[in-house]
Amino acid sequence: MPIQYPGGIIAEHLHTREQAGLFDISHMGEFILDGAGSAEAISRALTVNIATLKPGRCRYGFLLNERGGIMDDLIVYRMADERFMIVVNAGCRSSDYAAIKERIGNGPGAPVLEDISDATAKLDLQGPQSFDVLDAVLPCGHWRRLPYFGFTHEAVFDGAPLLVSRTGYTGELGVEIYCPSDKALKLWELLLTDARVKPVGLGARDTLRLEVGLPLNGQDLDEQHTPAEAGYAAMLTSQAPYVGKEESHTVRQKLTALVIPGRRSARHGDAVLLGGKEVGVVTSGSFGPSVGNAVALAYIEAEHAAASAGMAYTVRAAKAELDALTAELPFYKGGTARRTLV
Repeated sequence: MPIQYPGGIIAEHLHTREQAGLFDISHMGEFILDGAGSAEAISRALTVNIATLKPGRCRYGFLLNERGGIMDDLIVYRMADERFMIVVNAGCRSSDYAAIKERIGNGPGAPVLEDISDATAKLDLQGPQSFDVLDAVLPCGHWRRLPYFGFTHEAVFDGAPLLVSRTGYTGELGVEIYCPSDKALKLWELLLTDARVKPVGLGARDTLRLEVGLPLNGQDLDEQHTPAEAGYAAMLTSQAPYVGKEESHTVRQKLTALVIPGRRSARHGDAVLLGGKEVGVVTSGSFGPSVGNAVALAYIEAEHAAASAGMAYTVRAAKAELDALTAELPFYKGGTARRTLV
């Protein structure tokens, strides 16, 4: 996936908000955990509450270190009672596999963890017209019955199985499609035959996710910060003794949403000041094409973090100082991801 296609980042961003964008995310990692004891094993390895996750549904969660820091954020798909797919970030694929493998154990009768990343491609179709496109290009009677964070692995394309989930990284209605890697090009070209679909690169993927406040692993999420610091304490509902659980609610800093008037944006690593004192650091920043101004996420020391929207900070960006106000997420509130379809 390039940074951008010839149309440019802003055009790709707006097209996804208005029609349908197609993303090649085949670099992501996919693992299968299968066998008796898989549910118990994955509950020890990850924060995801497996006890309340039904087959045909998926859930966002974290792989933590022993200090409660975030090694990776991921999605777990429950394909059957004792069969799961775990989707991880590409840069963490090897370390995630090793950590999960160690946590589930290798003894007799242990469930089997398989890395299927090289054999699996992933295409994301995102935007308010994405299901209209699916109905036209890949007719199937049950696309619109997919609930948010629901999936089907019974669909077929060119004789090969597809796993299609109503999930995404843009805040818009859409799906993520997993297919055998040797079918990806044909599926990509088929989806692009619809005039409502345009290819979208890494640049617009970043501006889209930032506008709706979705974090990026390695920037907004890292091993020095807990899920609670990143704003995800409410998702830590698992009763299982997962690694890092005792420290996962620790809050020393808070990931804070900042609105910056104008087009000049803050960048990763820029200092956040309060009354001239450095109290935090920007983790992500960009101009938001759909909101008309710059937006950012920043870790701010808990004692200096705003209790509500509208608190003023200053961001030191290169040689400039930018005014910034705290805001409630998402920055862009017109997203269609949770739209009811049936």
